[in-house]
Amino acid sequence: MNAPTGTTAERRSVHRDPYPPEPPSRSPRAVLELGALPTAPGCARAWTREILREWSMAGRSGAAELIVSELTTNAMLASHREGRLFIRLILTLDQGEVAILVRDFCAAIPQPANVGADDENGRGLLLVQAMSDRSGWYPAEDGTPGKVVWAVARSE
Repeated sequence: MNAPTGTTAERRSVHRDPYPPEPPSRSPRAVLELGALPTAPGCARAWTREILREWSMAGRSGAAELIVSELTTNAMLASHREGRLFIRLILTLDQGEVAILVRDFCAAIPQPANVGADDENGRGLLLVQAMSDRSGWYPAEDGTPGKVVWAVARSE
């Protein structure tokens, strides 16, 4: 039996979720603002690795770094197209769950791309869904254009 290809494979959609993980105020939280530049994903991965080490959560680093890389890449590309100069990465820890939230300045709804078997790009949101326990997005709450895309890193 042949594996389904990009156009025939069943896709889970990224959904709007107005209730992302919100840790209590005493839970660890780290925020990093990054330029909407091609170097942002690499910087975000390294920062995430260090934060998770500080929180004694290095075992979640692999999944978290992949999610951070994909979400910051998407945010960087979207914000750069909109002429915005930065993106924001937030990591939270609550009851053993590492949540990753990435703020961009593009109002477009995140959608997994319809990619073919030979395409080299376009699978980022599918990877995020596969590496997370749950994920979603919500519009920016400060009235500016954009959104927050979030995921909870899967235990390793």
